[in-house]
Amino acid sequence: MLVWLNGPFGGGKTTTATLLHQQLPGSIITDPEEVGFLLRASLGDHPTRQPDFQNYPMWRTLVAAVCTELDRHTRSSVIAPMTLLRREYADEIFDAVGKAGVEVHHLLLHAEPEAVRGRIESSMEFPGDEVRSEKVRAFRRRKLADYEDAYATWLRERAEVIDTTWLTPEQVADRVLALLPRP
Repeated sequence: MLVWLNGPFGGGKTTTATLLHQQLPGSIITDPEEVGFLLRASLGDHPTRQPDFQNYPMWRTLVAAVCTELDRHTRSSVIAPMTLLRREYADEIFDAVGKAGVEVHHLLLHAEPEAVRGRIESSMEFPGDEVRSEKVRAFRRRKLADYEDAYATWLRERAEVIDTTWLTPEQVADRVLALLPRP
């Protein structure tokens, strides 16, 4: 089973993934971003390099393959915290995983924009390194409008939405668990 945690950058996906991992025996967490980092490092300064690795068809193919193979290998829940804002990219990944026989649960950890902005501003991704942390916050701020557009146009219809605006991380994880099939 693939549990894809989608939502705004800085919206709590990684925290939720960690809490789910603690509650789902045998589960694993995979970070699709790592596939992007591999491609970025492999391509270096090649002229075909893209600023956003999600734009590579090979990223989407590889992510689907990694999730599928991890499911086959572990025979357990594969948790993937990753923001996907382009419908066609989500469809491509989830269709490939589903066609391989893996049950896909696309969960959207949504929060009202002001709550997300507050979470972004209070985050410290690199404790002790304000410069690096601010770069992360700036990236997340830039992407918030893209998330809001995706939410308004397709995302809320294509995922199971959990409104996290007023929930603690533990409550979010409990809501996710309530939506997943249990053995």
